[in-house]
Amino acid sequence: MNISPRDRLIVALDVPDLKQAQNLIDRLGSSVNFYKVGNQLFTSCGPKIVELIKERGHQVFLDLKYHDIPNTVARAAQAAYELGVDMFNMHAMGGFSMMETAATTVTNSASSDKKTKPVMLGVTVLTSMDEATFQDVLGTPGRSIEEQVLHLARLSQSAGLDGVVASPHEIAMLRQELGSEFVILTPGIRPADSSSDDQKRFLTPGQAISTGADYLVVGRPITAAKDPADAATKIIKEIEDALK
Repeated sequence: MNISPRDRLIVALDVPDLKQAQNLIDRLGSSVNFYKVGNQLFTSCGPKIVELIKERGHQVFLDLKYHDIPNTVARAAQAAYELGVDMFNMHAMGGFSMMETAATTVTNSASSDKKTKPVMLGVTVLTSMDEATFQDVLGTPGRSIEEQVLHLARLSQSAGLDGVVASPHEIAMLRQELGSEFVILTPGIRPADSSSDDQKRFLTPGQAISTGADYLVVGRPITAAKDPADAATKIIKEIEDALK
């Protein structure tokens, strides 16, 4: 996919309020173009954070992981589209009908408005889950995490979503099974010299890109660094090198 190295890095704005988010965006400056807005920040300040990021000329990944009945998720997806986000997601575990209804609603709206639709992703299995936790929570005897991820990714594709959120360890399998145009976004990215924090399934930026990821979400290795802009620049350089 024709995505610049800079646009492949999505920085997670995992901060508690608008002031801290604005401060972090200011510190990162032009080094970063794409930001993730998750549950904490969006609950704290709502659409204002999306408006702030867009006013600065950056892209927004709205990471709210919608999961509800089809009509409710479709209305939320429509609201995300109207807010102007560039990417958003929903839990693939919500099922085919939920994903298809949301995808159709947004695609039709974008077509009617003659606008580019946001990238819509299905969340497969959270990267905080290892095999033992997965079996304990979901209780799927005989199905591994990898098999579940592939199953949900195929369901997401058939429902009309553009791609999925998945662990780095499923990238190669997904790329082989679902083709070159299927978007793969992966969290669980940690530079070699940083802590794994609460991620149990992770790779370095270069490894993830070389394996076939399109977008990487990186949080604390950048946001907690003494110089966030420098940390981001180093990761973008690693992405660039991996693409050569």
